[in-house]
Amino acid sequence: MAGAYDDRDGKIWMDGKLVEWRDAKVHILTHALHYASAVFEGERCYEGRIFKGHEHSLRLIRSGELLDMELPYTAEEIDAAKEAMLKANGWTNAYVRALAWRGAGEDMGVSARRNPIRVAVAGWEWGNYYGDAKTRGAKLDISKWKRPSPETIPSEAKAAGLYMICTMSKHAAEAKGCSDAMMFDYRGYVAEATGANIFFVRNGEVHTPKADCFLNGLTRQTVIQMLKDMQVKVHERHILPEELEGFEQCWLTGTAAEVTPVGQIGSYNFEVGELTKRVASEYEKLVRA
Repeated sequence: MAGAYDDRDGKIWMDGKLVEWRDAKVHILTHALHYASAVFEGERCYEGRIFKGHEHSLRLIRSGELLDMELPYTAEEIDAAKEAMLKANGWTNAYVRALAWRGAGEDMGVSARRNPIRVAVAGWEWGNYYGDAKTRGAKLDISKWKRPSPETIPSEAKAAGLYMICTMSKHAAEAKGCSDAMMFDYRGYVAEATGANIFFVRNGEVHTPKADCFLNGLTRQTVIQMLKDMQVKVHERHILPEELEGFEQCWLTGTAAEVTPVGQIGSYNFEVGELTKRVASEYEKLVRA
């Protein structure tokens, strides 16, 4: 698929029915456009099956609850909508984007209790999120923006507004020739990349930031369980910036990123080592099993 995302052939599921791609529109006074009252999911379909699709649907509903938005569909109905969208477009391998948001209604201010909660499911064919980084290792900048305290945001929600500083960080990284940016949290600990969780290897053991102020990704959880099944020790803990120098390998995890090796973060370099390659290979087998 090519061209602008609002000008393509295909079908998008929107508020209970399939509509033509170019007709999937919202009004300029949609509450979410002004106040970021939206939650979403990113999923991948492999060989006709969405990996952890139901878990994604459940998380979408939970994210809505955290933003005081009760979605008008069950997880099973959202599952069916995703399947209908994929079938209508003839895709067996695709990226799936489910979205829920406060629409236009009787309220147009901070409060929007009288406005409808709308839901849509779209998709597109998408290759490697970081291009050739799966073999060479991604190059990351270090963002000046930090993941905020969970006392200031619902950090367990996959909410649209929480990605604003991620976009800013990624733009700054790309301007420096990097693929992405690593972010610290509000305390100064290593947190995550702009749209992916991060893992490090030292002496055969894995270290990953404790997900206490950022999204505990479904791919992150999957990889942690894989490592445990492989009898690899995993430390979920707070990681200080100065520890980066002592790690030998690094990778990112996420639905879009899948398992992507990292070759450089700022001035720190990492090898695309055997454990990184094994995890990436085992994950690829799992999602296509």
